Amino acid sequence: MPTHAPEASAAFTALHGTHSSVVLEVRPHEAPLWRYWGPRLPDHCVPLAPLRDGRAIPPSSMEFDQPLTVAPTFGVGWYGQSALLAHRSGRQFAQQFTACRIETLVTGQNMAIHLTDSVAQLRLVLHMALDAHDVLQLRSELFNDGADVLDVQWLAAGTVPLPGDAQAVRSYTGQWAHEFQLQVDALSRSLWQRENRRGRTSHDSFPGAVVTTPGSTQHTGTVYGAHLAWSGNHRQAMEWLHDGQYHWQMGEWLAPGEVRLGAGESLQTPTLFASCATTGLNGLAANFHATVRSRLPWPGGRMRPRPVHLNTWEAVYFDHRTDDIRALAAAAASVGVERFVLDDGWFQGRHSDQTALGDWWPDAAKYPHGLQPLASYVNELGMEFGLWVEPEMVNPDSQLFRTHPDWALQLEGRPLLTMRNQLVLDVARPEVADHLFTQLHTLLSNVSIAYLKWDMNRDLTTAGDALGRPAYRSFVHALYALLDRVRTAHPRLEIESCASGGARLDMGVLAHTHRVWTSDCNDALSRVSIQRGALQFLPPEILGAHIGPAPAHTTGRSQSLNFRAGVALSGHLGIEADVRHMSDEERMALGRWVGLYKQLRNRLHTGQVWLGGDDEGDDGVLWQAHGDANASELLLLVYRTTPTSHRNTPPLRLPMLRPAALYTIERLDPTPPDWTSSPLNDAALAAGAQQVLPPTAHGAWLAAVGLPLPRMNAESALIYRLLLVAP
Repeated sequence: MPTHAPEASAAFTALHGTHSSVVLEVRPHEAPLWRYWGPRLPDHCVPLAPLRDGRAIPPSSMEFDQPLTVAPTFGVGWYGQSALLAHRSGRQFAQQFTACRIETLVTGQNMAIHLTDSVAQLRLVLHMALDAHDVLQLRSELFNDGADVLDVQWLAAGTVPLPGDAQAVRSYTGQWAHEFQLQVDALSRSLWQRENRRGRTSHDSFPGAVVTTPGSTQHTGTVYGAHLAWSGNHRQAMEWLHDGQYHWQMGEWLAPGEVRLGAGESLQTPTLFASCATTGLNGLAANFHATVRSRLPWPGGRMRPRPVHLNTWEAVYFDHRTDDIRALAAAAASVGVERFVLDDGWFQGRHSDQTALGDWWPDAAKYPHGLQPLASYVNELGMEFGLWVEPEMVNPDSQLFRTHPDWALQLEGRPLLTMRNQLVLDVARPEVADHLFTQLHTLLSNVSIAYLKWDMNRDLTTAGDALGRPAYRSFVHALYALLDRVRTAHPRLEIESCASGGARLDMGVLAHTHRVWTSDCNDALSRVSIQRGALQFLPPEILGAHIGPAPAHTTGRSQSLNFRAGVALSGHLGIEADVRHMSDEERMALGRWVGLYKQLRNRLHTGQVWLGGDDEGDDGVLWQAHGDANASELLLLVYRTTPTSHRNTPPLRLPMLRPAALYTIERLDPTPPDWTSSPLNDAALAAGAQQVLPPTAHGAWLAAVGLPLPRMNAESALIYRLLLVAP
């Protein structure tokens, strides 16, 4: 039986970003050891010695030390979470890599680590790159070099180390209309793990998290974040190691029997995006935002200013009447809307959510001449025309299902389980994908459609393919392929990823789409936390944020137009309300907010975003600032979510400002703060509406002492511009 002893020498390889570094210890006969991932090291900084040289073998331990590698494996002395779980008919269940070769690509910031297990007859290639934004990208590819089937239970996209002072995990849970709810768990010697088995990204288990260290805040300290670019089942785990460190793994959650590699076949994971920042949660968000922006597939190769939407859903629901829709379009144009999106209810027989999904042609009773007359009318009003579709779904009560009941994902002997009265199509079947492409291509060829709101309103269950095998991951890959096929045929088209709101919001689908619908909830108070959670990973210009009606349809709460518009302003602005029924005064006010958005969107949607208030004794005041990385021009959005507990409002400290700089400060919100009308509030109303601001202020003062705020009632918003006038 072979034995192993430490090598006398080891090589070290490093990847250095602007503010972070990766260091690996490389030996020819094993997977590289993780030596470091964290704040930037000097270019030529190497470890004092090979890891095992400084680690004594503890009592009652294996004689061969097995530290954390880039791909730890089960059954040969490693007792932590494994990067691979696989077997051949119950045998070869343990793996150990005995050959390692590193291929350096591009400019040294990208490498492929080739690992071989000659006993288990498999190879693993781990692709690792550190981009210009300090985001580490990891992806694993497993090859079956044996003659028989390799059953794969788990393959991590990547394994990364975390320091021993890692303190807490910030993850996101939620449900329909209540996404991105922050959950903070203390890290301990117990395993921290989150799994999602819903078949789509999900409302309740976002595929990413942030790890904080002692003293880290929104603005300062070392934090680590990771996000799996995948729109299906996923798993992430963090585990304490016996050297006092932690490690973090993320990858697809695989259903039993889902991956069986035949001889010569391979399995490729999604990409894991991970980043370390030394400037707190805001610095981490900036890293992720920059990487997402560099990958978005904009028509023509670059983003144009994000057009103002009006979406018809909450105005008319399924009740499509031609005159009403045309009147809604005219009202939308009158307030400055630039894209009119016809939501659910337009296609054949669609009068409720119980029928017609799959029958993608215009309802002859509602649109006797098809959709082009409406699209032409919308275009004549100066707006683009957009359309809602849900191609992956089918109602049992539809012509498509009656013709092809076998096209739905199902399991023999199990009942068909509906959700929102619908089933899921097996998009991975070529005939299904071809049918859906033909339906969409016909629509897009015959109607001047600039934008698709691509919805997906249910989780996957009984998700078996035609042979009864699990179809979760094949479904996601087929979705990506269909999106790309549609975009290739219609290269100017923009597509939004919607899934009951924010249930398919991830960097995987964003490699194929251009916008995400953050939530079906348009209640501004709920939206504050939802949007702040999403901003930890995704930039504001792709987060759909709409001004909804009052009361909000999902919560029943009412807020003023000022608050609703102020909260929606920072994202990709839209309107979900019935503009026809607004008073002249409300419509004029809405038009002013739309005009303000158009003036500010180039600044709102470029550069960095800073969030504040969460960890500062905020007294119900939260804020976010948008500006260039040098903080020479900032747009500051201030939200009071709860009544104040102070007689005099504390000033707002802005730590990102340049301390030696001088700034002008300007109030921009087009309507005064929201107040309860009463004699006691009359003076406050006047003071708030006519807030006196100094002509200039020092950045150091605004950072250390803060910006004076007027007294604000709960659920109100203020908008400021801070402009650098002297360094």
